[in-house]
Amino acid sequence: MAGHNKWSKIKNKKATSDAQKSKQFSKLSRLITVEVKKAGGDRDDPCVRKAIEKAKSVNMPNENIEKAVKRAQQSDIQNMESVVYEFYGPEGVAVIIEGLTDNRNRTAAEIKSILNRNGMELAQPGSASWAFEKTDEGYKSTTSVKISEEAKEKLSSVLNELEESVDIQAIYNNAE
Repeated sequence: MAGHNKWSKIKNKKATSDAQKSKQFSKLSRLITVEVKKAGGDRDDPCVRKAIEKAKSVNMPNENIEKAVKRAQQSDIQNMESVVYEFYGPEGVAVIIEGLTDNRNRTAAEIKSILNRNGMELAQPGSASWAFEKTDEGYKSTTSVKISEEAKEKLSSVLNELEESVDIQAIYNNAE
C-alpha cells in the first residue's frame, strides 16, 4: 500500500482544480455565446474578440471556444441577458455584481438568499454605483473604504459564496 496516500492526495487536488476550471470555463463560454449573439455572429466584433482573449488568457481550449461560438449561431438558444446587482457589505463596502442569466428571477432569488444568510440585502439599482466608474474591463473603484480584519473575512466569505454561482460573471468592491 506504499504510495496510496500520495496518489489519493494528488487525485483530490486535481479534482478540486478541475472543478474550478470547469466553472470558470462555463462562465466564459456563456460570455462568448452572448457576445457572439449580440454581434450577429461576427467574430471580428471587438466585444467578441475581447471575450475570446479573456478565455484564452485562462487557457480555455480552442475546442470549447468554437463550441460557444457555434452555440450562439444556433437559432434555438435561449436568450441570455446581462444583469447588474448592487449591495452594501460590512462596514459600508459598496459591491457591484455583474452576471449573465437566462432567468432573472432565479438569479435574483439566488443572490438574495446568499446575502440574507449573511445578514445583508440587495440595494436599489444605482445606490452603490456612485463608488465606481464604468470602464472597458468592468467597474473601477473611485473611492475606497478601510475595513477591519473581521469585516474583510466576512466580505471575503460572501464574495466566495457568490462566485460559486454560474450566472455571476464578475464582482467588484471598494474595500481597501
